[in-house]
Amino acid sequence: MSALDTSDFAVASVSPAQRDEPLPWSAPAEGFFKVVVASDAWRPQVNGVVRTLEGLIAEAPGLGADIEVLGPDRFPSIPMPGYPDIQLAFPSARTIDSAITAVRPSAIHIATEGPVGFMVRRHCLRRGWPFTTCYHTRFPEYLAARAPIPLAWSYGAIRRFHAPAVATMAATPALASELASHGFDRLALWRRGVDVSLFAGGRPGVLDLPRPIFLCVARLAVEKTIDAFLALELPGSKVVVGDGPARNDLQARFPQAHFLGLLSGQALADVYASADAFVFPSRTDTFGLVMLEALAAGTPVAAFPVTGPRDVLGDSGCGVLSENLAEAAMQALNIPRERCRAYARGATMAESCRSFLEIVRRAAL
Repeated sequence: MSALDTSDFAVASVSPAQRDEPLPWSAPAEGFFKVVVASDAWRPQVNGVVRTLEGLIAEAPGLGADIEVLGPDRFPSIPMPGYPDIQLAFPSARTIDSAITAVRPSAIHIATEGPVGFMVRRHCLRRGWPFTTCYHTRFPEYLAARAPIPLAWSYGAIRRFHAPAVATMAATPALASELASHGFDRLALWRRGVDVSLFAGGRPGVLDLPRPIFLCVARLAVEKTIDAFLALELPGSKVVVGDGPARNDLQARFPQAHFLGLLSGQALADVYASADAFVFPSRTDTFGLVMLEALAAGTPVAAFPVTGPRDVLGDSGCGVLSENLAEAAMQALNIPRERCRAYARGATMAESCRSFLEIVRRAAL
């Protein structure tokens, strides 16, 4: 079984929820299966959660479903300290009830463990409504990178958040097994995907820089360890796409690197296609959609041998995993680009959306 072919893998079956009170409506409007997704990560943020939700929304109608995001833009909010582009919302029970009732959903999914996710979770528990969740972000590791908080404490809090869910989705078998070791149960595998056609259509040549060109696309924050990439002794050029609270510090420390800021759509696809190798320095990502985007553009990947890169790359031969990241980056230059494109073709957003809807439909039975 390849890393992207997980159709025959099941971490745990999705069991029916105990209901004290059914959803107060019997059928979705217009015959569509309607899903409310509660997420503290939403536009104008740019990250893997937001891109995944945007992809689900685009693909859902073709699969007979409609997905509506209940995000921080619906409620009073303030900028998150240290992350001014991230809004911390303050929804009330009444506004949550009104928002959900207005949609009349067939299923409820909670994407994040933030204020919006917590209030929707509270709302569902009070009414005995079933819901699913997803483990998108390694908050325990992120907290540990900033403060001396034991991982066991953080994982205990996150586990309690997800415990009432009919199913908690994980992106890879390795992540699901890891969560199980921390006491999580009722885990279900949600296969991830990207806009393969967009990134496969990237136009090479937009980066007029000395080669080889090594690229990193990420949120510029301490947990992404971008400095592990920028400190490598490599020939050619290093290019960074993204923004975040660590950008000014990284630019000051590594003035020879090229920082392009936030890019999306065709501009991002063109940069992927113009790079010779993609370097993924994070050790804490639960998956790493940017690796799939790079592969779809034909760009081989170099990464540490950790959860995320191991699952995305598997035994495909489309990347190199090593604790010596510089060596991995240099070896990745020898990987044929067509091999990377062929491997990524099956990781579409349509298949990801189909996987997501299968889980939430079963949870809503």
